[in-house]
Amino acid sequence: MSRPLRTIVVATVALVVMLAMAAPALAQNPHFIRASAHLNNNGTLTVSWKEAGLGNNQNISYVASADATATYVCVNRGGANPSAQNKTTVAGPVSAEGTFSSGKNGQIRASLTLSPPPSDISCPPGQSLELAEVSYTNVSITDTTNGITETIPGTFSSGCLLPNVRGAC
Repeated sequence: MSRPLRTIVVATVALVVMLAMAAPALAQNPHFIRASAHLNNNGTLTVSWKEAGLGNNQNISYVASADATATYVCVNRGGANPSAQNKTTVAGPVSAEGTFSSGKNGQIRASLTLSPPPSDISCPPGQSLELAEVSYTNVSITDTTNGITETIPGTFSSGCLLPNVRGAC
């Protein structure tokens, strides 16, 4: 084989090998297709999403996060919140984490559930601590593996979760 022909063959083989190695990387383009949130009757917030372009059988880690405000009350056996001292509002960031596999199609459809910030009061004997109201803002889902965040617009607020408790809301 002549030298110029050998050079062309080696260059062609090298180019084919480089393209074959680069093809999987080019096929992966992580992006959120959709993301939403739903406030549940118990005051938790479920964040759901679909992400594609992940590559097959990849484990992807996520963090759902929000700023939350919660009002807790102490409820007596008679079904009332007996005093203003037994009511508190707390606020702060909340989050939930999870890792999911992209399977054979390079996509993940999943959800994580956020809980309200914990109460900073304790109830006297004979009373139970109950969540009366909750609100979530600045909700987002982050693919921490690929560094991609999707913001979910809106405020998710419960109103009164204890409509039958006198003085709760």
